[in-house]
Amino acid sequence: MSEFLFLYRNSPAAREAAMGTPEQRQKSMQRWMAWMRDLEGKGHLKNAGQPLDRSGKLVRGGSKAITDGPFVEAKDVIGGYSVIEARDLAHAAELAKGCPALEGAEGSVEVRPVMKLEM
Repeated sequence: MSEFLFLYRNSPAAREAAMGTPEQRQKSMQRWMAWMRDLEGKGHLKNAGQPLDRSGKLVRGGSKAITDGPFVEAKDVIGGYSVIEARDLAHAAELAKGCPALEGAEGSVEVRPVMKLEM
């Protein structure tokens, strides 16, 4: 089994639609927790991760200039992450298909292999 990072992306408007009211927030969290429990029960959830705050800083280039972030020019934002174990990249992508973020037209899951470094 290999490790993969799931980065959950959505537009600010779609995030607000999913989390705008207490009822919407509760329903959304129930879907996320059910999906995470399913991944965990099948042995794929290595680290559930955490949601990410919408604020941040960006340090860029040789000048090491610091600007407000995260990535204000982006049309979507990374809302959180998880670390998953899967046979290969194709298997990890199949597991990502169950993500609640994909229920809206604007959500996506970026699936990235975690490289193993020999130290």
